[in-house]
Amino acid sequence: MTGLKYQLKNSRRDKMCMLAFILPVLVGIAIHLLSGVSFQAMEETAFGIIENNMSDDAVKWLRSNGAVSEFDTRAALEAAVNDPSTQMIGVLPAGEGIQTIISGDELEVNQVIAETLPELYNNRNAALTFSSTILSPTTDNEGLKSLLIAMTLVTAMFMGCTFNAMNIIGEKEEGIGLVNQILPVSMVAFVSQKILLGFLGGTASSLMTAMICMKIAREQLAPFLLIVLLSAYISALAGLFIGHYANELMVGIGYIKIVMVIFLAPPIFFYLTVPHDSFIFRLSYLLPSSATFYGMMDVLNGRRVDMILTMGILLIHAVFWSLAYGCIRKIRQTDV
Repeated sequence: MTGLKYQLKNSRRDKMCMLAFILPVLVGIAIHLLSGVSFQAMEETAFGIIENNMSDDAVKWLRSNGAVSEFDTRAALEAAVNDPSTQMIGVLPAGEGIQTIISGDELEVNQVIAETLPELYNNRNAALTFSSTILSPTTDNEGLKSLLIAMTLVTAMFMGCTFNAMNIIGEKEEGIGLVNQILPVSMVAFVSQKILLGFLGGTASSLMTAMICMKIAREQLAPFLLIVLLSAYISALAGLFIGHYANELMVGIGYIKIVMVIFLAPPIFFYLTVPHDSFIFRLSYLLPSSATFYGMMDVLNGRRVDMILTMGILLIHAVFWSLAYGCIRKIRQTDV
């Protein structure tokens, strides 16, 4: 217990550890504040026109297809279109129709819209030969918002890695690591003591973030808690590996950044680009964070979590990396 108190005191002095704990919570608060914002509206096409330069019919048609902003002069309109922070399409009258102006650095989808808009306007009164159905979202956490929440939660779980790595590296620099090697403490007790702080920190950060920015159905509560606990343990274990191999602070920070990118980037890439029933998607489970991210997305979107697959993979990773770390420590003690 004394060792745990010392580790906590040491971590509180480390700004990187405190930032790793607080940052996901702050992001969760930001996502919560955006809960009333329509993410579909944020993606709405923006049109720019010159005030009193187009017919009411044309302006009404543009408003039915996107957001319309009016400008006093053509120079002001062109400045807004050329602004790199906007994706605005300029619209000008051209005889009985319209013409568009763009800067050329827009997204490809907006460039296509600009090219086809005059033709769409000319055919606006043509009878449609097909019917359309608008499907409303099944939950409040679909799309971009659920993706942001899942990324934030994975980051919160990862903070245990930062806690443990920085703590062990700090002990090495202060010479405490040499003292730990000769203490009459079993390997299981030493590892448990070292991993506990990161595990508790990652779990606390994840739960605080989840309480702020997401609503969990009662039937999803058990899968969510199991995912958090197993993922926080694996993350804390990763911190032990980094602390074992990094002898300097800057080297440790570099390792933490590399591991964090590996934890976050591949699951998001596979989830968005690879068919979920493909072999490559299954191969992504070689990373423990993949099971965490996919499970969180299922929880957020109200889908049933595949408990056997998700928990089985996380358990396999937890057991495998625990045994691997134990073997590494035994080999090092034998060499010493």
